[in-house]
Formats: sequence, structure tokens, C-alpha cells
Amino acid sequence: MPHTPPETKHTSSEAFDRLLQVLHTLREECPWDKKQTMESLRLLTIEEMYELTDAILDKDTDEIKKELGDVMMHLVFYARIAEEQKRFDIVDVLNAVCDKLITRHPHIYGDIQVANAEEVKQNWETIKLKEGNKSVLSGVPNGLPSLVKAYRIQDKVRGVGFDWEDKTQVWEKVEEELAEFKAEFNLEDETEIDHDKAELEFGDLLFSLINYARHVGINPENALARTNKKFIFRFSHLEKRAGENGQQLKDMTLAEMDVYWNEAKSLKS
Repeated sequence: MPHTPPETKHTSSEAFDRLLQVLHTLREECPWDKKQTMESLRLLTIEEMYELTDAILDKDTDEIKKELGDVMMHLVFYARIAEEQKRFDIVDVLNAVCDKLITRHPHIYGDIQVANAEEVKQNWETIKLKEGNKSVLSGVPNGLPSLVKAYRIQDKVRGVGFDWEDKTQVWEKVEEELAEFKAEFNLEDETEIDHDKAELEFGDLLFSLINYARHVGINPENALARTNKKFIFRFSHLEKRAGENGQQLKDMTLAEMDVYWNEAKSLKS
């Protein structure tokens, strides 16, 4: 016999309770939902997060709303599984995060004085160490994509004062790393190139570029995501125009491709 869906609610607490009711029913009645584990949901959750970030970059409000709902559903799903295993429940999760936020904002819930957002971050990292974290970097997940991880590492150590004083010093470091990378390939005999060392030098160069981006207020992940999107748009236009004219990319010269590429540059992606 079909279940009657809980009606739409009009307050945040009622709407959240509605989600809990729906997940409870699905977990008990739906064959797919019943078989899920935290491990089986993990990759799906990662996918949902990427879909959310795509929507944010696209500034698509409706899609952001939808993807936020998907992410929230996953969070409730994990808590439901844990509750069934008698480990914790959604109330424990919500209280724990509230307790953490209160503890780490003594300038709001205590008598600590701060002058700016930078001091807030410094207090945050100091409090985390007092809570038992062995290192400032212990909160950086091992599985983060390397570009994002580099940015988070730099941001974390900045919170305890380990940072360049100004952006000119950082740019000097970029130029130093670029010169060291180029030096690995400026050999008369190319057979002597040490590709392992060159890879390490390239990593240093990327790390320093990410650091400079951070110093001038650019999120390198967002910047690269926008460039990727722009390239895909332009290349897709190239493919489309070539197809319209009966051309195969593999048979075209770069000069012929550039005609369509330059067309795409004049269009809005």
C-alpha cells in the first residue's frame, strides 16, 4: 500500500523534519535505499558536491538550490545509517557542530577581542590545537585534489603566521621556481634530462603560483575551473563548425582550426 507523502512545510525546522520523515520511509521501504552504506554513498556524495560547485560557478540559482538539497539529503542519509547502527543520530551531529562553532568563536560567545577576519582564523587554528589536533595541517584531507590541497595547506599555515609578508616576495619565489624548472630542460643533450627532478620542480612552480594567487585574492581552483569551461566551450564550437563544413579535425591544419577558435572567442560561453 503506497505511503502518503508528508505535506510541504513552511518553516525551516518543519521542512527539515519532513526530510527526516522521507528518508526514514525510504530507508525502510525502498530496496535501493535499504541496501546503501556509508561506503556506497561516499562517491555519490563527492559527485553531488562537484555538481554543486558547477552550479555555483555557473551562477545558476535554481540548480544551486537543487544541488544543495541533494547534498543535504546525503548528510541526513549518513546520520540515519549511523542511528540504525546505534553510533549517533542527526541530533548528535547538529549539536556537535553547534558546540564546535561556539567554542571556536570566542569573540562572539566569549570575551576575546579580534580586530579582523585574519585574527579570527588565527584563533580558530590555535583552538583546534588546544582541542587535541597534533598539527595545523591535520585537518587537510589526504584525498583532496592536489590543487585544492595546496591552497588549503597554504591557508592553514597562514592561520598561525607562517606566510610571506607581501605579494612581491611571493612573485619572486614564482620566478625562482620557474627558472629552476626551465633549467631542467636547458641541457645540450636532451637524453640527460632528469624527468623525475623536472616533475618535482614543476610541482614547486605550481605550488608557488597557487600561493601567489592566494595572496592576490584569487582562488586557483575557481580560476582553473573557469578556464577549463572556457576551453571546452571554444573547442566544442570548433568541432561544431568543422562538422557543419564537412571537415574532420584530424585532417585540418592548426591555421584552419584557429579560424573557428577565434570565432568562439568572440562568443559568450
